[in-house]
Amino acid sequence: MSFTKIEHYENEYRDQHHDSALNVTEGVSDQPMVNPYFVRKRKRKLTTDEYVEGILAGNITILSQAITLIESNNPDNYAQAQEIIERCLPYAGKSVRIGITGVPGAGKSTFIEAVGNMITSMHHRLAVLAIDPSSERSGGSILGDKTRMESICHNPDVFIRPSPSAGSLGGVARKTRETVVLCEAAGYDVIFIETVGVGQSETAVHSMVDMFMMLQISGAGDELQGIKRGIMEMADIMVITKADGENINKANFTRAQFQNALHLFPLPESGWSAKVYTCSSVAKTGLEEVWSGVEEFLEHIKRNGYFEHHRNEQNKYWMYESINETLKSNFYNNPEIESRIADVEQRVLDAKLSSFIAAKELLDIYFKR
Repeated sequence: MSFTKIEHYENEYRDQHHDSALNVTEGVSDQPMVNPYFVRKRKRKLTTDEYVEGILAGNITILSQAITLIESNNPDNYAQAQEIIERCLPYAGKSVRIGITGVPGAGKSTFIEAVGNMITSMHHRLAVLAIDPSSERSGGSILGDKTRMESICHNPDVFIRPSPSAGSLGGVARKTRETVVLCEAAGYDVIFIETVGVGQSETAVHSMVDMFMMLQISGAGDELQGIKRGIMEMADIMVITKADGENINKANFTRAQFQNALHLFPLPESGWSAKVYTCSSVAKTGLEEVWSGVEEFLEHIKRNGYFEHHRNEQNKYWMYESINETLKSNFYNNPEIESRIADVEQRVLDAKLSSFIAAKELLDIYFKR
């Protein structure tokens, strides 16, 4: 029987038994996925006074919003962000800034969590600025450091702020220094800046902290290879992590190796000879010794005047960094450069122009020579 005849008999049966209880009623039409009566309320933009008052009161919600404002690339937010920083400056500068670096897998997050719980029990307030590496392809970041610091996430004396590196200087977030100012104004007296640990961001971190701490693990090849990278020269304290269980003897041996290696370096300007410690963040051993070393170092540089000298040098460094950043941004946003740069770039790709002459040509346009 053809499909047409079947359809005919079905229609005929439906007409004859339209009062039957077996009839299927028509369903309702598809409903919209979103409530048509829902109206999204735009969040009211806070004034500068509200931002500053909230930060000084220790309101972490407003502090987070202010940091987001600072990290924004929207030119409309720049003026307000700078005003907030300027008004918070008189209340900043009273913290200890510690940079923490180490190869991936050295246990930086676990170490920060263990030490964080310990120092907050000493009536300190801790801000952790964790720099998450951004993808070179998508530009995105996971920002997952909070998932690795479960026990201090809910500690009222700890503020954790993961930030994307945004490709700036090997992993140090471009606005980290301004974020430090806001955290200090909010009453955090210990600031940890955790770097990506890829060996490129340490110089930038060193220029914004009072002390530089390097985490190492034992059994990761020839320990003395680290002396060649130049990172060890910046370390004020080195910590051999995961010194527990069967790894204790190996960690102690690695500690002795690094301590001997550090003696090969000339004494830095601070006059401090770097020390090496071992600890276990899981077993909670050696943490008090590490923190005692931190306090000893800070007492040493405050006593000999290096603390203030170093901070003044940092302020000068960041003044020039700000000038360089502003000039770079102004150059690429210049309408004449924007209109010519694609053509000049193509000529370089076609090997019709050298990279250096191309750069000079664009700079001449910018400076209108």
